[in-house]
Amino acid sequence: MFKSEVYTKRREELHKKIKSGIALFISNIEAPLNYPANTYHFRQDSDFLYFFGIDLPGFTGVMDFDSGKDRLFGNDYEMDDIIWMGPQPTIKELAMKCGITDTAPTTKLEEIIKDALSKKRKIHFLPPYRSETKMMLGSLLKENPCQMITLASVDLIKAVISMRSIKEKVEIDEIEKAVDIAYEMHVTAMKMCKQGVREQDIFGTLEGIALAKGGGTSFPIILSVDGQTLHNHAHGNILRKGRMMVTDAGAETNLHYASDITRTTPVGGKFSPKQKDIYEIVLKANTEAIKATRPGISNRDLHFMACKIITTEMKSLGLMKGDVDEAVAAGAHALFMPHGLGHMMGLDVHDMEALGENFIGYNDEVKRSDQFGTAFLRFALPYKPGHVFTIEPGCYFIPELIEKWKSEGKFKDFINYSKIEDYMSIGGIRIEDDVLITENGHKVLGKPIPKTVKEVESICS
Repeated sequence: MFKSEVYTKRREELHKKIKSGIALFISNIEAPLNYPANTYHFRQDSDFLYFFGIDLPGFTGVMDFDSGKDRLFGNDYEMDDIIWMGPQPTIKELAMKCGITDTAPTTKLEEIIKDALSKKRKIHFLPPYRSETKMMLGSLLKENPCQMITLASVDLIKAVISMRSIKEKVEIDEIEKAVDIAYEMHVTAMKMCKQGVREQDIFGTLEGIALAKGGGTSFPIILSVDGQTLHNHAHGNILRKGRMMVTDAGAETNLHYASDITRTTPVGGKFSPKQKDIYEIVLKANTEAIKATRPGISNRDLHFMACKIITTEMKSLGLMKGDVDEAVAAGAHALFMPHGLGHMMGLDVHDMEALGENFIGYNDEVKRSDQFGTAFLRFALPYKPGHVFTIEPGCYFIPELIEKWKSEGKFKDFINYSKIEDYMSIGGIRIEDDVLITENGHKVLGKPIPKTVKEVESICS
């Protein structure tokens, strides 16, 4: 946990933003893997962590915006638990660590909510994403559990997003720790990217590094020579020369702050001319977008800047044609880059995604596009100091998408379908870094992870 003052200050700030009612922050509970006593690795709810910091299951934090008081509900462990788990802190000891003096057993929570309902007080809660939380909310509020997402408090959602979006120094320090773990993961992947090696061997090694150095991976590792599948979680291939291995992997620190890095490595450690051509295009989009990152520029503008770089360079190889601006405006570039430039990061690798992407990345003035590719842009608003983002352009040769567009004659004024076949073996290339928006510009977080052709080939050798 951070110092208690961090959590106290955060709750005080939330009290200033919401003037009445009470807010429920329900921690996650253990989830059975295949029978009750055999559970999945526990991961605390990020919003509960942000305001209360306790990384244990079975607690509820209540903030009363009328009285200004905060209270922690939970049960002390019993002797039967201690026999198996060893000595455990009491709820009062845990509460003190996050700056709370008022505690009560979980059985008292229902009384508090029943009283609030009888007085017609507003009960704020965030959209639940676990069925157990939906059931608990439904029971407390006497509502259909299936309606809990739609009944969530928009005021609370917006207030929490406004706070969690701007990272404190202690948070930035944690994210940098997570990137430094990712450095070791990605350098190891490059060194292991050799003919005859199983993807699963590399995947397992990287996951081991994340567990040994921190809290494990921040998301299921994407590692495949079939990088044209954007979120490829299959690891069954044997590496062969002529292929490119996409490794999209990040770590969590022990306080659960995330990193998210992608590197693409030629099997055997040496780029072929065609591989190098496409790789340099993606690298240019990555580095130029990072150079342009600063407060005030929007993630949408930076996204289109990267798309125009990719389109311009693909045109120079003869894979695209026509006017670059017109091609990007029409969405022709999305054949090769069908995703957004990046996303916000913090306690969640897609930070606060559970609260609703449109609340995070869009507003009443900036609406989400319905154009293929651009519709997947998670954040379109201007950057502010304290934001942490990924910048991750890519270039992919997706057989099914190419065949579909080709058969439909789609964007034939901008795409040279006859030239694409020569590059299909590349699969996909993505290069991703984690960037902090500073007062005057940006900072790439963590120890620089090799990404130039020379650096990658050097590490591999």
